[in-house]
Amino acid sequence: MPERSHITPAAVASPATPLTALHIGAGSVSMMVAERNGDGTLHIADFLEQPAPLARDIFRDGRVGQQTTERIVAIIRNYQKSLAELGIDAHAITRAIATNILSEAANDENVMNRIRIACGLDVGIIDDGEMTRLIYLKTRRRLLHLPAMRKGSTLVLHVGPGNTRALLFSEGLITRYTSYRMGAHRTREAVESSNSEGPALLRVIREHILGNLAQIRHDYSDTSIDGLVVIGYEIQSIASHLTGNHPHCTARALREFTARAANLSDVELIRRFQLDYQTAEALLPALEINLAATETLDLANVHIPTSDYEQGLLHDLLVSRELTGAFADEVLRSARILAARYQSDPGHGTHVGSLCERLFDELADLHQLDAHDALLLQVAAILHEVGTYISPRAHHKHSEYIILNSEIFGLDRLDIIVVALVARYHRHSGPKTDHEAYRALETADRIRVNKLAAILRVADALERTHAQRVRKLVLRREPGKLVLRLPGLNDAAVERIAMESKADLFQHVFGLAVVIDEHNR
Repeated sequence: MPERSHITPAAVASPATPLTALHIGAGSVSMMVAERNGDGTLHIADFLEQPAPLARDIFRDGRVGQQTTERIVAIIRNYQKSLAELGIDAHAITRAIATNILSEAANDENVMNRIRIACGLDVGIIDDGEMTRLIYLKTRRRLLHLPAMRKGSTLVLHVGPGNTRALLFSEGLITRYTSYRMGAHRTREAVESSNSEGPALLRVIREHILGNLAQIRHDYSDTSIDGLVVIGYEIQSIASHLTGNHPHCTARALREFTARAANLSDVELIRRFQLDYQTAEALLPALEINLAATETLDLANVHIPTSDYEQGLLHDLLVSRELTGAFADEVLRSARILAARYQSDPGHGTHVGSLCERLFDELADLHQLDAHDALLLQVAAILHEVGTYISPRAHHKHSEYIILNSEIFGLDRLDIIVVALVARYHRHSGPKTDHEAYRALETADRIRVNKLAAILRVADALERTHAQRVRKLVLRREPGKLVLRLPGLNDAAVERIAMESKADLFQHVFGLAVVIDEHNR
């Protein structure tokens, strides 16, 4: 496949600091250069994409071949040369990410080390939490014009290289999300040995995915789905051929298109739809999985966005950690659902969260954390006592365990670990390097945990009675002290006693003793 590039020289010459994103995908390696507009949105200045058969190697051989590894390295080096020509630091890529299927390769660490040594670049692997966040972004940013997204229930189905994810939106809010071990490339390699072609190949694919289809039917049997949105690299590559000038296509049209595509060779698919070889190989499984899901859910129409999948992914990688507003609301809603499952006191968690928010905002110059950290603090506040479901004794440790072994919408694995540790440290001892999960963190993340836990402990001390007594909070800084005044609270004796045992971490981290104003008026 020839290199795909979209470049606006004038934009590159802008004095604004460019943002760069690199994605090692299932079938290609892509890079985007973008600049932030005055209103905070991103302008794409350059986009490059080259094929590399990563998924084929992983699902066929269980490891990434040396030839593929060296091809990926060569592509990245060429991209770095392009960045250098634009005056951009080639080793300071804003986000460098690999598809989550790389973690299934037996030699994933060797591949990452080869890239690190050859290109001077640390590449992270997208985990399930971030992938869900990216699917959410694609949906909210591009598909909210659908009537079903604002009213009724819409299922968003993402057929990836190794897994299929489903997000159920009810009146614009996420109410459920599920994942299935059924992907376009995984399925392609699984049925390859059948040597089937044409309609016979479609039958083999359908038989192979029957178990996952039955699970989808079961998972959504209790809800009426008004609309289906399908996204993914392969399906979006041929979307314009399916939908034409319409926002959706019928199930019948998808069925007929899939049948016609099955009668074409990979070479003919490449020529007719301007695909690369890796995409052509995975196209039939992607089409059949989407068609099977449409028929399983008994839907007459399916919406397929015609936007470029890979460009959208790179764009969203650059903004996914900046999300606030509706996204933050979805994260907090997911946390509250988890708290309710473990019968945690909702009033206490919510009030501790509001106190955390006030402290976080007032002390911004002191902690120097960002909006994403503020969101993690809110989640930790909501969940810090879920461990009492197991036992009130040592419930902070039980809270850590429950959170570490739970999913919270929109949070990646590192986020979950940070939240779990902050919740653990809301009482008793603070962070210690002999605590396994804490010890495994990078230094910068340990510092984040310390700062967030210090704030949570102060907020929790103010809500010691679980009666929401502290309604107002006034902060004043004095040399070596953070003085708290609690207007409207006549007797703060309980809160003072709690603060004496919980403010130690705050003083250790920020160098300020926390005291409650004796006059408190």
